[in-house]
Amino acid sequence: MKKLFALLLASMLLLSGCGSTEGFQAGTFTGTGTGYSSEIEVEVTLTADKEIEEVKVLSEAETATIGSKALPTYVEEVMATGSLDIDTVSGATVSYNGFVAAMTAALESAGITAAELKTKDSSTTVVEDVTLDTDVVIIGAGGAGMTAGTVAAENGAKVIILEKAAFVGGNTTRATGGMNAAETVYQDEAGIEDSVELFVADTMAGGYNLNNPELVQVMAENSSDAIDWLASIGAVFDNVGKAGGASVSRSHRPVDENGLKLPVGNIMVEKLEAATVEVGVETMTETTVNSIIMTDGVATGVIATAADGHTVTVNAKAVIIASGGFGANNDLVATYSPELKGYVTTNAPSITGDGIVMGEAVGANLIDIDQIQIHPTVRQEDGALITESLRGDGSILINAEGNRFVDEMQTRDVVSAEENNQTGSFSWLIVDQEMYDESGVIQGYDAKGYWVKGETLEELATNIDVDATNLQAALDGWHTALETGTDEFGRDVEGIELTLSTAPYYAVKVSPGVHHTMGGLEINVNAEVINTDGEVIPGLFAAGEVTGGIHGANRLGGNALADISVFGHIAGENAAALATK
Repeated sequence: MKKLFALLLASMLLLSGCGSTEGFQAGTFTGTGTGYSSEIEVEVTLTADKEIEEVKVLSEAETATIGSKALPTYVEEVMATGSLDIDTVSGATVSYNGFVAAMTAALESAGITAAELKTKDSSTTVVEDVTLDTDVVIIGAGGAGMTAGTVAAENGAKVIILEKAAFVGGNTTRATGGMNAAETVYQDEAGIEDSVELFVADTMAGGYNLNNPELVQVMAENSSDAIDWLASIGAVFDNVGKAGGASVSRSHRPVDENGLKLPVGNIMVEKLEAATVEVGVETMTETTVNSIIMTDGVATGVIATAADGHTVTVNAKAVIIASGGFGANNDLVATYSPELKGYVTTNAPSITGDGIVMGEAVGANLIDIDQIQIHPTVRQEDGALITESLRGDGSILINAEGNRFVDEMQTRDVVSAEENNQTGSFSWLIVDQEMYDESGVIQGYDAKGYWVKGETLEELATNIDVDATNLQAALDGWHTALETGTDEFGRDVEGIELTLSTAPYYAVKVSPGVHHTMGGLEINVNAEVINTDGEVIPGLFAAGEVTGGIHGANRLGGNALADISVFGHIAGENAAALATK
């Protein structure tokens, strides 16, 4: 990553037209750089001998669970080394670029370049290996891991979570849609009729009946309780929308005090992290687990490596694997699905299949490992996921010719396949001003520069280079469908209130990307890991995307958060029961 810094610094110097500065002065200086979703302003205090004395981030509005988490790490590294030659935090590269740009600008104001700074010698630092003892150790601090950790601690266990990234959240942070649940209080309040049985039927049909029906039943039966438990820790998901493949609206999501829809993942991660702190869970970031300790066939801990290279051994009475799938490991993806080689991914960089590899090494059985989901609405430039909930609220997809081509609320595999059959294998997702005004998610995408805007539909057609007549016909046909209740592509339009009738209009170009790996470690209804002989591996539990069997051949939108919440809870409860008996 330090090569990235060198290239970035060189380009900054080239753009500024100089390789050095004159007239250095000690003191305090500020600078600004462009991050992922905001301007980052820093303040740097320099001594007379060109040493950094203090760094402060004065203002930023980066993603709360990613960029904002990484910035203090960057400050700490600069203070520790006295240099801007620092590593980027995985997943927060754009925030890193903005921070370095802001630091560089502050130094230029002082009349100095980064290369002229007096650095600090850290070569004498000695690192020592560490051995820790706990009741439950958890691999991964995503939604499943933090849920399991919180529940285990609530049930009397001492818990340590190890996370290889610099901050918690994993793929959960990137969830922007909602969490599926049936028979909830919020569905009742909205007059939505749903049932556990219908939830199970939708999930089995969506997964082409490859799913393990027992696991699906457990997920559906416990989904309402999971919504209530999340509300108890402050993650209130009281707005209910519809996701692809669902018969009714059951995708639960948060809204602010003004009713503005918010990204579900950020809220979930923020509240789960706070909950782990409140119940005394110890979370160690930048600590990569390499192997599971087995003693006489029983999982009794893990061995990990910290960021500075020292070994961390954690002895435990129960181990939970919650490290996610392998969507960010394209080599592994291509091993199981060669046709997906080179596909962009929506996954966090840390989601590389480590837990699956470690589980298999201790005898765990793998199930549905070749079932890999692609999502139809992904920006190819950066792998950013454009949430399915927008289609559920009433947005549509049009192709390069300006025509609709699919029921946008079909399952993800169906929509992706149809999209790949279009000219250029892409589509444009269309929203209007009314949708924009009601959605913090849409507004967040706008802050990141995703949307192409048109003050009129004709202007939008020009700006995205599609036939204006076709685009108008597509919107007219959609309006007719909403009025008559019958859509030419068979889409269920009941309950759609946002009609794409209010200019200005917005469009984002999307194509399929690797989104979710349905396969992984086999578990039973107790979240215990099963070996290749069909037996429980004592002491070993797993939850979340690292497991297989729940989603079958295709995951329905909104089911991932239900999965991690329900089975994270079960894993934490059962691991604590084992560890404290």
